[in-house]
Amino acid sequence: MSQLASWDHPEPLAVSSAPVPEYGSGSLADLLPTLAAGMGVPGMTAAIPELTAADRNCVFLIDGLGWEQIQAHPDEAPYLHALLGSSRGGTGRPITAGFPATTATSLASVGTGLPPGAHGLPGYTVRNPATGELMNQLRWHPWTPPEPWQPYPTVFELADAAGVHAAQVSSPTFQNTPLTKVALSGGTFLGRLTGEERMDVAAEQLAAGDRSLVYTYYAELDGAGHRHGVASDTWRGQLMHVDRLVQRLAEQLPPRSALYVTADHGMVDVPFDEQHRIDFDEDWELRAGVALLGGEGRARHVYAVPGAEDDVLTCWREVLGEQFWVASRDEAVAAGWFGRPGQVDERVHARLGDVIAAARDDVLLIASEREPKESSMVGNHGSMTPAEQLVPLLEVRS
Repeated sequence: MSQLASWDHPEPLAVSSAPVPEYGSGSLADLLPTLAAGMGVPGMTAAIPELTAADRNCVFLIDGLGWEQIQAHPDEAPYLHALLGSSRGGTGRPITAGFPATTATSLASVGTGLPPGAHGLPGYTVRNPATGELMNQLRWHPWTPPEPWQPYPTVFELADAAGVHAAQVSSPTFQNTPLTKVALSGGTFLGRLTGEERMDVAAEQLAAGDRSLVYTYYAELDGAGHRHGVASDTWRGQLMHVDRLVQRLAEQLPPRSALYVTADHGMVDVPFDEQHRIDFDEDWELRAGVALLGGEGRARHVYAVPGAEDDVLTCWREVLGEQFWVASRDEAVAAGWFGRPGQVDERVHARLGDVIAAARDDVLLIASEREPKESSMVGNHGSMTPAEQLVPLLEVRS
């Protein structure tokens, strides 16, 4: 082939070139099992070897606070920035969220200690094999019985059964949601409206047991990023508030405690033009042979009409393969996108797209008609790029 011909027909991104999450040694799914193992909870494994055991552990998960965003904003987040060297047991390294890097998937990974292929929440929206419908796993719509969808016990439930004082401190809105039930239940849920109240109550709950496992959460930074972007003054103002919250909690830690500050994903801003936002609803090539479009703009699950799977894969690679890693279901599973070999449960396999597309460049595959709200967001996430995938594991000990 001539050099000109190779430029005319560039090779699609190799599936093997995607930076796969560090399942089993340095992902969100490994955090709570490591902490629980250090407190003597049976069946738990210290999967993140850099962490040192503590009797009282608190995980503060800040929605949307990626590793690269902390690095880029030392003025807005001086306290967090000063803690970067403490990340991952003092190595100064991040951990990975897991794929896709999205809230429902990541919260389930945190709470169950399992990768997406096992806990079964492998995306923002995925097909329910029992009904053939798309199921939104963040909003839990349409209604699906929670226990069959995610049957494994949470680490909080296992810790509580082992005599560890387990508690979640979050917005009262989340107390009875199906996502909380399948991902974060166990022990005591304490609803508090403001971030400051959550920090104070989290510190009180840490002190409430000789061995304690406490989780607290803050969502507003993510909302600001989606609406205004991580380059916005609104987002930076939220980051300043988050920085103060972390310091407030750190200064109240009872003895023998470790505070871990982490996130469910990072975020990238995507420009509003046709070059960066490819509209599935207006592209007949991409729609051909597709029965359902799941996932989100940077991490798509594509469900083909029966018999059209190979054609859809070929087309998507030809159209998107320079900007997205495009894989068949079996290729993505074999490459470890959803967990290590053997970690994708049979019940989860059919929830994954026949074709899975993960963005490498700063692009989105929007669907302006069927997903108008999601298609209008400035900040986005989901894929395996460092800006989305790398999250902090900052540590403060008392």
